Amino acid sequence: MAEDIMELKEHAEHGSEEHNLAPVTLTMAILAVLVASVTLLGHRAHTEEVLLQSRAADQWAYYQAKEIRRRNYELFLDELSIFSLQDSAHADAIKEKYAKEVERYSEELKDIQAEAKKAEAEVKVEEARADRYDLGEVLLEAALVICSITLLTRKKIFWYLGILLGLAGIVTGIMGWMVH
Repeated sequence: MAEDIMELKEHAEHGSEEHNLAPVTLTMAILAVLVASVTLLGHRAHTEEVLLQSRAADQWAYYQAKEIRRRNYELFLDELSIFSLQDSAHADAIKEKYAKEVERYSEELKDIQAEAKKAEAEVKVEEARADRYDLGEVLLEAALVICSITLLTRKKIFWYLGILLGLAGIVTGIMGWMVH
């Protein structure tokens, strides 16, 4: 990265000697700032994506723990129905207690599952946002490099192409910002 900055500085110095290339060097400076900004947004989006993915995984682990408890209670109820017990009134009370627990866990599981799916949807949104930032970054970097070719060749077509790619990068970055 430091080498790129030094190279851009050298190109800018050469551009300052020729006044007709001053707009190119200004464009390159603006593109460099935009690359840094979109890169930062991309890094933040990837970090948020990882955090959301972790939250979704935690929610699914919580769901699994509740499901295991519910199944254990069902198994216990099945065992109570198979074995004959001395105090059938007490056994019926225990069966009723654990049947209520199975029902309670079944209801909780629906809420936990919905929360986990919501977290997964948030991950997908953040992933789409990060992908757009990454593409915007690539387009802006390519625009910066192509603009620098103008300083080497003195052909303005590269500057125009760089501006076009830069605009595509800006639009892509804005699209990342707009993803919800």
